[in-house]
Amino acid sequence: QADRRDRCTHVLFLAYQSFGLAFGDLSISPLYVYKCAFYGGLRHYETEDTMFGAFSLIFWTITLLSLIKYMVFVLRADDNGEGGIFALYALLCRHTRFSLLLNQQAADEEISTYYGPGDANRSLPSSDFKRLIEHNKRSKTALLLLVLAGTSMVITIGVLTPAVSVSSSIDGLVANTNLKHSTVVMIACALLVGLFVLQHRGTNKVAFLFAPIMILWLFSIATVGLYNIFKWNPSVYKALSPYYIYKFFRDTGKEGWLSLGGILLCITGTEAIFAELGQFSAKSVRFAFCCVVYPCLVLQYMGQAAFLSKNFSALPTSFYSSIPNPFFWPVLMMAMLAAMVASQAVIFATFSIVKQCYALGCFPRVKIVHKPRWVLGQIYIPEINWLLMVLTLTVTIGFRDTRHIAFAFGLACMSLAFVTTWLMPLIINFVWNRHLVFSILFTILFGTIELVFVASSWTKIPHGGWITILLSLLFTFTTYVWHYGNRRKYLYDQHNKVPMNTILTRGPSLGIVKVPGIGLIYTELASGVPATFTHFLTNLPAFYQVVVFICSKTVPIPYIPQKERYLIGRVGPKTYRMYRCIIRTGYKDVNKDGDDFEDELVDSIAEFIQLESEGSGSNRDRSAHDGRLAVVKTSNKFGTRLSRSISDANIAGSSSSRSQTTVSNSKSPVLKRLKAEYEQELPKLSMRRRFQFRPMDTTFRQPQVKEELFDLVEAKDAEVAYIVGHGHVKAKRNSTYAKQLVIDVAYSFLRKNCRSPAVMLNIPHICLIKVGMNYYL
Repeated sequence: QADRRDRCTHVLFLAYQSFGLAFGDLSISPLYVYKCAFYGGLRHYETEDTMFGAFSLIFWTITLLSLIKYMVFVLRADDNGEGGIFALYALLCRHTRFSLLLNQQAADEEISTYYGPGDANRSLPSSDFKRLIEHNKRSKTALLLLVLAGTSMVITIGVLTPAVSVSSSIDGLVANTNLKHSTVVMIACALLVGLFVLQHRGTNKVAFLFAPIMILWLFSIATVGLYNIFKWNPSVYKALSPYYIYKFFRDTGKEGWLSLGGILLCITGTEAIFAELGQFSAKSVRFAFCCVVYPCLVLQYMGQAAFLSKNFSALPTSFYSSIPNPFFWPVLMMAMLAAMVASQAVIFATFSIVKQCYALGCFPRVKIVHKPRWVLGQIYIPEINWLLMVLTLTVTIGFRDTRHIAFAFGLACMSLAFVTTWLMPLIINFVWNRHLVFSILFTILFGTIELVFVASSWTKIPHGGWITILLSLLFTFTTYVWHYGNRRKYLYDQHNKVPMNTILTRGPSLGIVKVPGIGLIYTELASGVPATFTHFLTNLPAFYQVVVFICSKTVPIPYIPQKERYLIGRVGPKTYRMYRCIIRTGYKDVNKDGDDFEDELVDSIAEFIQLESEGSGSNRDRSAHDGRLAVVKTSNKFGTRLSRSISDANIAGSSSSRSQTTVSNSKSPVLKRLKAEYEQELPKLSMRRRFQFRPMDTTFRQPQVKEELFDLVEAKDAEVAYIVGHGHVKAKRNSTYAKQLVIDVAYSFLRKNCRSPAVMLNIPHICLIKVGMNYYL
């Protein structure tokens, strides 16, 4: 009983929190639905049946698409608790061979979180339909483009939601005050600027206010709805019957179909509920929606319909006109706060989808900020924040009319919902292993309804919808060009990687001068020796005594346990002191500031060396260069094979000790002095906690193990250098004109104007070595 009570309490707490993030966008739709639905020729049908028909359409749209489609079906398609467009794609990539993502390995399937508890049927034989898609590259490309189109719609919604929410929330000032419309637009712009400027400070300090604001807003609009029902037209409850939908289209004809572009605004924000699923749980979201959000919205829309059925002249300001005069200013203030909360949630969702898109190699490199004092999963992307602000202000000032912004917003939301509807049948068939008939029934039921709405919303392109098409095409082109360029570059690296026989014939010294230290060579290859390494040796025939090839990649799962992230192996025999480290992260993992990567890496390699000696050492020695890797699961952050002495000296002391360690092998006193002066100029690097490794007093079965550990510790104490490729990309001379345009212009432009790999990898500038490479794709 106690456990059951605790679970119920936890669900209720998550449901309470979900009001501030998941339901903000959906809850402010009553501000503009009716005035957008009756935009155009439908204004001439001022009858009670027409108004009742519009409400009936709203009620059944929310019921069928928001309640049944999302609450019953889509929320079940979570990826280890995470939702959103990329969660669906990640599920498909893991259960099928649809993926076009790079560096996917069979070892990734051994991660404990790779498959969910409901994936017991994944070993079932493949269907003919599944094999047809898996062996058709065009089908996989089309699937990726569909996902990228949906992602672009999410970013477009991040532009339009603040504009339509804030503008609609203060529209009441035009009808109830003497302010001019231009003044109201400037007020909206000022609020929007403040909203985006404060993003970098995080939302953890004010997030506890989000849920109370939205709950108070929902109960307020529900109360106003009840008041209007009993005062103006109690018989509006009859419109719950779908018969009024038939009467609506019978009386209005084409104008009624065109009005669907405004009706669909009642479900905008439903996709955001699924996207924010990872912050809560499916049970809590269903409870909050079914018990609070859904009835409050129905009462508000019913109340507006009752009011407008007797006051058709109030359509342009339907929401604020239906509010009793004594409560106008309190509701106006709550509407503004609710709009800010809804905008904040959508901006956060935009940051999250961009981060996922970047993690899976489909977005240019951007700076992702996560501060320890922020809530888990909260991130901030400066480039996206300022881009959203500029575009949002442009839309707000350029359109000025809230209805035009709402039409563009509705087109984006319905297009995104349509993409989800086409991905869900694949989930049903390939992930849930249901019969193809169920997928077809899902597509027919919800796809047909949404197709009618999408067709109607496309008629709004001249009335604002064109901005959605423009932005979505721009973002889709950007994401696909980046993915295409990265994929071609990866295939070039894979084709030009150095054969292992070439490394073996050089001997343990590789035919070069070995200097003390560790060389970390970053590569996108999960196997083989990258051409960057030999290119470096060709120009400078000297390298560090320990070489580690590092491949940082993203696995299509949300999170990877810390103890399973490092995949360690050897490159060549033991005497070569060459290792491979594959660092695996999930597409929602956030790298925390302050992570001591060097220490974790060295400790993982030391753990691998010891585990290798305790296991089948002879087998590994015979196949040391065959690419086999092992997951190093350390029992704590610093492992068990090395002990470390810690010094937190001041800048001068730390710098001097560092200089003694790193340049003790140098014979030139001039180099020592220059090194010490250079490190004095980097106080941030010098203030880092210094760890000095030494092997523990352990009796080793093999003397070679202790010798290898000592070599590793000595190299770590000497120097750690990061070698990163600095590529110049060009299309081949015999390439088509389209490919030259994509590679030489679009992809090169994105590479030049995004963050450098060194910045994204948090590599200290003092330790960075760039190796120039020419890529002919």
